[in-house]
Amino acid sequence: MSELKPNLYVAVAYRLYTKDKEGRRELVEEATREQPFQFVSGLGMTLDDFEAQIVPLQKDGEFDFELTPEQAYGEYEEERVIKVPRSTFEIDGRLDKEYIYEGAVVPLQNADGQRFNGLIAKIGDQEVTVDLNHPLAGKVLIFVGEVVDVREATKEEITATLKMLTGEGGCGCGCGCEDCEGCDDHHHHHHG
Repeated sequence: MSELKPNLYVAVAYRLYTKDKEGRRELVEEATREQPFQFVSGLGMTLDDFEAQIVPLQKDGEFDFELTPEQAYGEYEEERVIKVPRSTFEIDGRLDKEYIYEGAVVPLQNADGQRFNGLIAKIGDQEVTVDLNHPLAGKVLIFVGEVVDVREATKEEITATLKMLTGEGGCGCGCGCEDCEGCDDHHHHHHG
């Protein structure tokens, strides 16, 4: 792996596509020049291979590259789809339908206190099927865009990033919000 220059503030505008087996592209998300995706290099905020493609570029440098599932979020694993007793998601014997519905992404925590997201795949009478695979697992990712800004990060930006990554201040998801309400999982796509 090439040596990445750490502590660079990088802002990129891009369109992220996935590619199906027939080679068709589907737009997954977009970061605009007005609201770019921002990160500090070398801190593990983004996928290593994403960062390796972006960091060498200059301001206004364009990019168009693919990441394989191995370079991104791994293969889709059936064993990461679990069944949980329906009662786990019930309050006073009733399902909280505002947050628990098929297609919802919910924050979960395991016995060790690790936090992660799960997708509610199916709600049955007795159990709920939860998919713990990353939403982009098993997919080829295509990033097309340009570097909006690249420069040395300030001490404040580095400190703020480290605080965010350790969960101090804000929700720790990287969106900068206080309680994750309305956080659209945008920054999770780039965590390694």
